[in-house]
Amino acid sequence: MRIVIAEDDALLREGLALLLRAESLDVVATAGTPDAFLAAVDEHAPDVAIVDVRMPPTHSDEGIVAAVEARRRRPGLAVLVLSAYVEQMFATELLAGGARGLGYLLKERVGRVEEFLEALHRVAGGGTAVDPEVVAQLFARNRPDSRLDRLSPRERDVLALMAEGLGNLAIAERLFVSEGAVHKHIRSIFNKLDMAPDDRSDRRVAAVLRYLDGRERTS
Repeated sequence: MRIVIAEDDALLREGLALLLRAESLDVVATAGTPDAFLAAVDEHAPDVAIVDVRMPPTHSDEGIVAAVEARRRRPGLAVLVLSAYVEQMFATELLAGGARGLGYLLKERVGRVEEFLEALHRVAGGGTAVDPEVVAQLFARNRPDSRLDRLSPRERDVLALMAEGLGNLAIAERLFVSEGAVHKHIRSIFNKLDMAPDDRSDRRVAAVLRYLDGRERTS
């Protein structure tokens, strides 16, 4: 796994590199600016990019913009976004190009090394990993006439775990129910949210996050 890290905080950037190298992962480059990050992607053709949302010069959305551009230049590049806050833009900008190989973690999660590494490997394998706190905050947003109100408490639990990137078996194990029951809940969720059911985890996570962000899903 070839990794490029884009983080303007030098201490965190080098700490991440040391952590990953200690796990025998190949950190091929680190960058402190969006331009340096994109240059590293062009030069090293990484498999995964770990990108801070807020980077110079304005520390607003430069990291997201750079990640979108990196995936345009290198289709299939897995991206794990790190942020100190829940950034609503993640669900609209990055997912616009498809949810496969995408993750979004709060920076505090990095300190939980096993969880961080699990998320990194999931994203590198083409899956999705969304921080549970991000999902919780998206659910907590006040939106009038929300179709989420149609869901039962169990369906909301299933939807939250789907948004984290878990597959049906993992959801079943987390909720102590059968995989068949999870499948039925997912069908019901998509019906209630006016979304056609789809068993491909990447598209269903994209649909969930786009809905939570208040955007209409496009096919």
